Amino acid sequence: MSNINQRQVQKLLQKLSPQQIQMIKLLELPALQLEQRIKQEIEENPVLEENVTEEQKEDEQPKEISVEEYLREDDTPSYKYHANNYSKDDRQRPVYITGGRSLHEFLEEQLGFRNLTPHEQTVGKYLIGSIDEDGYLRRDLGSIADDIAFSLGVETSEEELEHLLGMIQEFEPAGVGARTLQECLLLQIASKSSETRAIRLAKKILSNYFEEFTKKHYEKLMSRLGVTQDEFRDAIEEITHLSPKPGNLYNEGGSESMPYIVPDFILDYQNGRFDLSLNSYNVPDVKINRRYVEMIREMAGANGNVNDGDKEALQFVKNKIDSAKWFISAIKQRQDTLMRTMTEILNYQQDYFRDGDQSRLRPMILKDIADRTGLDVSTISRVVNSKYIQTHFGIIPLKQLFSEAMQTDSGAEVSSYEIKNILSECIENEDKRKPLTDEVLMDILNDKGYHIARRTVAKYREMLGIPVARLRKQI
Repeated sequence: MSNINQRQVQKLLQKLSPQQIQMIKLLELPALQLEQRIKQEIEENPVLEENVTEEQKEDEQPKEISVEEYLREDDTPSYKYHANNYSKDDRQRPVYITGGRSLHEFLEEQLGFRNLTPHEQTVGKYLIGSIDEDGYLRRDLGSIADDIAFSLGVETSEEELEHLLGMIQEFEPAGVGARTLQECLLLQIASKSSETRAIRLAKKILSNYFEEFTKKHYEKLMSRLGVTQDEFRDAIEEITHLSPKPGNLYNEGGSESMPYIVPDFILDYQNGRFDLSLNSYNVPDVKINRRYVEMIREMAGANGNVNDGDKEALQFVKNKIDSAKWFISAIKQRQDTLMRTMTEILNYQQDYFRDGDQSRLRPMILKDIADRTGLDVSTISRVVNSKYIQTHFGIIPLKQLFSEAMQTDSGAEVSSYEIKNILSECIENEDKRKPLTDEVLMDILNDKGYHIARRTVAKYREMLGIPVARLRKQI
């Protein structure tokens, strides 16, 4: 048995204080979330309050109106109170505001028009609730049947669910309730009222040759189907008019509103001069309520002695004041760090910020700004993440300003954005019947003096959201 003994060991550990942790968390927040975070802190900490300026106080105060103005008699004749100088078309009509319906509410409404038993209505509503926002049923029917039995206490079978799902798939929008993309497209093509040769050929392609169609093996498909190029093109056109996400077609009442961007910085450029500022329009300015500071002084008294009954309350107020001071200090430090970082980015990319031409972007990585500001790379990363700047040519994310450096034959360094622009132009102007492969694009760039590997071409192409040459092929 080993001996148990005690000994002192000296270690050097790096720990973050609560103030530093709070500063890091605030630094990551964009302007909109910072506003919410400050309001949350004001609600949780009674010592904090919003600092209202004198102008805001004057705007909030109602203007005094003399009572004599109400007592004075008006000599205006009664016939001048009303004017009948507009037609029926000019009359104001009431505006009725409706909330709209979601996809699930729309499907449940259509379910109510069917002659179903209460049991089928219950199961059908649960089945509709399992359909996602894209309009797909991505869970197997066996699991749904188990969930219905467990949560609702209703027994059902996969056969009944299959029957009800077939009914739901007849609802609008066409293609809703599908379990795969192939089934979704087939439901939409089957809902078309007309039955042209192109539609019949499109059904055959989707039913029997879906994998070849997704891989765009068009020559092989035309050979197997025995059709001409014009007939095949008409069928493909019918398919491309279908929606891969039928749930998005019903926008009468969405479940979530589209997110909007609030810029963190505002940059003005006039007469060759830049004016950079933080966007603090909706961010409340906070301060410590002096009433709580005076409360501590009253509790402590002149000699500093505190009653036993007041010690707990005094400690509570003191902790809240310290927390408020840390929070205010963290906000000020956040503002200084943001302005310090953005000023260096502006100085580094002045040519770009003058007109917004991406070809003028200099190669820049996080370490470049970290060296210029004296801050850590992780701090610069937190400043850049999810932050936007409003310029005279639009609102742009800060991440867009950073790019890798590429060296040309002449030895000059260019931004990777220049490479991406060349790739976009080449692919946009290519022959869609014979699209350019990554190897051909690599040769084009090498001829222009940019030594770049094929895998790097593929990486930039994917960053631009451009598919491979085989999937870009058209007839």
